[in-house]
Amino acid sequence: MTAIIIYLAIVGSVVAVFLSRQRLLAKPWLEAGPEGVLPGTGPSTLAPATLALWIIIAVAGALFTLFISAWLMRRHMGHDWRHGLHLPHILWVTTAILAAGSIALHLAQRAAGEGPRGGMQAALAASWLLALLFLGGQALAWRAMIAAGQGVAASPDVSFFYLLTGVHALHVAGGMIALAAVTVGALRREPEAARDPLALCATYWHFLLVAWLVLFGLMLHG
Repeated sequence: MTAIIIYLAIVGSVVAVFLSRQRLLAKPWLEAGPEGVLPGTGPSTLAPATLALWIIIAVAGALFTLFISAWLMRRHMGHDWRHGLHLPHILWVTTAILAAGSIALHLAQRAAGEGPRGGMQAALAASWLLALLFLGGQALAWRAMIAAGQGVAASPDVSFFYLLTGVHALHVAGGMIALAAVTVGALRREPEAARDPLALCATYWHFLLVAWLVLFGLMLHG
């Protein structure tokens, strides 16, 4: 419960800073300016797609925070919690793959701004391959857990393992759908026009990486 309160406080602070920068909290009737022009009433400098992305990240972050809070509460509610999951070693590999995918999207964004299409295409192809490898690796991790006798109903901590990794994988799959739309647009337009959409995808991928590192660390220390 404390974790979600802290998260909401952080989100609230970020929203307050955003509103102040967008002048949505300003009182234009108290400010001086040219006749006929209300200060602070100009168009917002934040693109709708960027705003939508940050809303998605805030909602997804709240969801992960709720699950983490549930994990921390459940581990102290009974003697059936086995402290210390025996995680498959492949999760270390998938962690590195997700980090590499985040870097690849960042490189695709930079290549789009530099002009030549070839570098952007190579980085995008690498991003797609790494995303698929990550999801495949997660599936292998679930298979290894089941083979080791740690099915979904084996114990509460194991059940949480499938819940956390499954929800994160769904967010990765959703990111791939958005990346597909961005990729198609990037190949049809000039590279520079794809820079902003790729920046949004890269930001989302960075969020997924941070979320996974938190979840993975939580599961490692049980």
